[in-house]
Amino acid sequence: MKRVIFVDRDGTIITEPPVDYQVDSLAKLEFVAGAISGLKSVAELDYELVMASNQDGLGTDSFPEETFWPAHTKMLRTLAGEGIFFDDQLIDPTLPEENSPTRKPQVGMFGKYLSGDYDMAASYVVGDRATDVELAYNLGAKAILLRPKAEGEAMLEGKVFAEACVLITPVWREVAEYLRRTDRVAVVERKTSETDIRIAVDLDGGAESQVDTGLKFFDHMLWQLPHHAGISLEAVCRGDLEVDEHHTIEDVAIALGEAIQQALGSKRGIDRYGFVLPMDECRAMVLIDFGGRADFVWDVPFTRERVGDVPTEMFKHFFKSLCVAMRCNLHIEARGENNHHLIEGVFKAFARALKMAIRRDVFKYELPSSKGVL
Repeated sequence: MKRVIFVDRDGTIITEPPVDYQVDSLAKLEFVAGAISGLKSVAELDYELVMASNQDGLGTDSFPEETFWPAHTKMLRTLAGEGIFFDDQLIDPTLPEENSPTRKPQVGMFGKYLSGDYDMAASYVVGDRATDVELAYNLGAKAILLRPKAEGEAMLEGKVFAEACVLITPVWREVAEYLRRTDRVAVVERKTSETDIRIAVDLDGGAESQVDTGLKFFDHMLWQLPHHAGISLEAVCRGDLEVDEHHTIEDVAIALGEAIQQALGSKRGIDRYGFVLPMDECRAMVLIDFGGRADFVWDVPFTRERVGDVPTEMFKHFFKSLCVAMRCNLHIEARGENNHHLIEGVFKAFARALKMAIRRDVFKYELPSSKGVL
């Protein structure tokens, strides 16, 4: 389903003049600090971008349309010059005392987005007033309030609709970072006759982690990912351990790789590459490249058949299955005397390599490839 970011205009994109609160001349047109760069970052996400604005009395003698459109058009042209285009513009001209159903925070002019074609629960309203938060509540969406935190909290105190607000900040960069961060999540559920798995990842670490596969040492290894890669990980598996460990470890790898691949999305802005780590007497080298092609190299000699409740032969199979599912190059080499340290070093090195490779600058949205394709 489609998702939307509704953005208020006055006070959110452009500053709201004191006294009359009307941007009715080019002299009054001034952008909110950080709004252009923030909107540019947000506009590149997989959302429709919609401007929604109350313009009190637009078209009346007190606010003639001929004084509104020059500044509004100039604003749109400036934004377009930075690659920011609105899929829709919703402008309500009524006065507050008219109590019009089309006036925010009422939803009368949002009918298109309430038709069932849009996922409102995954959509946002960005604005600078409590009514913008109330609008989000009425739409069934989430709100971001562009205000200093203490001021915003005071505005929403005691309001039922305050529950819709997920972020209060006066900084557009933080708005963009939040919206970009929530875009890097994925859930993969995989059920076969051998395993029943749920994997959920947030590459920016925005949720609690949970690991339970029925194999205690494998759980210990998987916990290295949220600890050292900075991601959130839910990995729950019920497998046929009465047969052996193979299906559980293999299928968790496949589901985890698919989840990471999905959460990476377009891969724009990521660092793409990562590598290397020592642990005690062990040296583990993990090279990773999210280039879209799978190539796997494994050079980790064990001297024991098992570590804990996991056969050591399964670690190679885990990482190979993960590599194929993530569609990456993954080269792993490690040496050490203690087999527990050896494989834990590998998992920690992989986690650190993953952290490097998935790191993303929200204001650098280029694809990290000279070919233009990953």
